[in-house]
Amino acid sequence: MENQTLDLDVLIVEGLKVTPQSSVPAFILLLLIYIFIMVSNIGLVVLISTECSLHQPMYLLFCNMSINDVFGASTIIPRILSDVFIPMSQRFMSYNECVIQAFCAHFHAGIAHAVLIIMAFDRYMAICKPLHYAAIMTHRMVLGLSVWAWSISFLLVGILIGLSVRLVILNPFCDNASLFKLSCENILINHVYGLGITVVILGSSLCSVMLTYLRIAMVCLRSKNKALNSKALQTCATHLAAYAILLFSGCIIIILHRFPHLSDHGKLASIIIHVVPPAMNAIIYGLQIKAVREKIIIIFKRATPGKVKVTNCDSQK
Repeated sequence: MENQTLDLDVLIVEGLKVTPQSSVPAFILLLLIYIFIMVSNIGLVVLISTECSLHQPMYLLFCNMSINDVFGASTIIPRILSDVFIPMSQRFMSYNECVIQAFCAHFHAGIAHAVLIIMAFDRYMAICKPLHYAAIMTHRMVLGLSVWAWSISFLLVGILIGLSVRLVILNPFCDNASLFKLSCENILINHVYGLGITVVILGSSLCSVMLTYLRIAMVCLRSKNKALNSKALQTCATHLAAYAILLFSGCIIIILHRFPHLSDHGKLASIIIHVVPPAMNAIIYGLQIKAVREKIIIIFKRATPGKVKVTNCDSQK
């Protein structure tokens, strides 16, 4: 940053490191991915909201995931796209904007883990406690669990970012680690709380998902009902696939942050959690789950001339 005078509240964000020759292909690819994330996830939310047969706890939880995916992708991708054609030395961002982006990025990851924990509980109740499922997993319960997931994530991430708010950001976007590295203060508490919240979030989600699916596996092994086992395998496989993608994306960022000599790989990997899970979740839930897939096919058939049919929830009750 030679021969430049900047306001102390202005940061330089490295952004996406691409050569001038690869700027256009990188921009087009990332833009297409972002459009796909927005269209597929918003479409899934609209489908579940308008189709009464999908007003069930499992599908309502999908809405939480899709809304969070749209939020997470919109937090990071548009800013990266806007900076692709700007020289790296001129990619300015205000400190306040950086703090907000860091909060949103970590908030997105926290909600994703919390919602997947709730989804694991939902599958446990549906498969292991089918007679109690309808009485426990009511719409009110789903709403309460959803509010809990968003509120707890907001509180934990708020404290995390608050500790770091006390000037080149060597990352494609702002995150907590990039923020506290700017500080001249003692950052021991940041490391302790950051490590602690990582252990709590990853540990609780990993343990709850493992214990839940071990219990589900035991029930399926004892059951002679092939139809039950097939349904359990289908719904659980989609959930586990989404969880594995999120876990891998998050862990690779945490690991690479600890190795400065792999910084370029870490910067690329940091974008993965805001691109790959949001793109894959819509495919996993939209195409792999039979009920959702059938509704998508029906909607396309309704769009053909002479086959438009309007239904409402009241008429189906």
